[in-house]
Amino acid sequence: MDERFNRWLLPPLLALLFLLIVYQYVSPACPGAACPRRPPASTARRGEGLEEQDKEEAAAAALPRLVAKFPFARGELCRRVRFDMRGRDVIVFLHIQKTGGTTFGRHLVRNIRLEQPCYCRAGQKKCACHRPGGDKDTWLFSRFSTGWSCGLHADWTELTSCVPAAMERRGCAGNRTLR
Repeated sequence: MDERFNRWLLPPLLALLFLLIVYQYVSPACPGAACPRRPPASTARRGEGLEEQDKEEAAAAALPRLVAKFPFARGELCRRVRFDMRGRDVIVFLHIQKTGGTTFGRHLVRNIRLEQPCYCRAGQKKCACHRPGGDKDTWLFSRFSTGWSCGLHADWTELTSCVPAAMERRGCAGNRTLR
C-alpha cells in the first residue's frame, strides 16, 4: 500500500500543493470589486472618472486610521541642533540591533569628510576620533571609537548613566553636552 501511494498518489498531491502556493503569490490581493482602483492618470486629468474617485475616497475613509503611538510635535521633529566638534560636545551613538547600526557606525568613523578624520588602523575595529587640534579628547562615543564602554548593546538608560563616567575614565574633560 505504501509503495502504491508513493508512486501514484504522492506526485499529484505535491503538484497540487505547489500550484496552490504559486496561486497564492500570483493571485491579486483583492479579488473582484473588493479593492477600489484608481482611474488612469490620463482620465483623471481630463476630469473623467470623478465618480470613481469619490468611491475611492469613501472606501479610504471607511478604512481604520493608524493612530500615532508617540505623537511628536512638528517642532521637536524639525529642530536644528548645533554640534560643536571643537568644543565640548559629544555624539553618543545608540546602537540598536538589526537596524543597520553596525554599518552606520562604521560610516561615522570611516567615511565622513572631516577636518581631522578618525584614524583607523588596518585590522583594528576601533578608530581614534580626536577633535581637531587635540590628541586625547574624542567627539564620538560609539563602539567603533571607544568600544563597548557601557556594555554590549547598551540601551538609552544605560548610556545616559554610563557615558559621563566612561568619558572621565578616558581622560576627557567632564561637563559635556550629550546628544
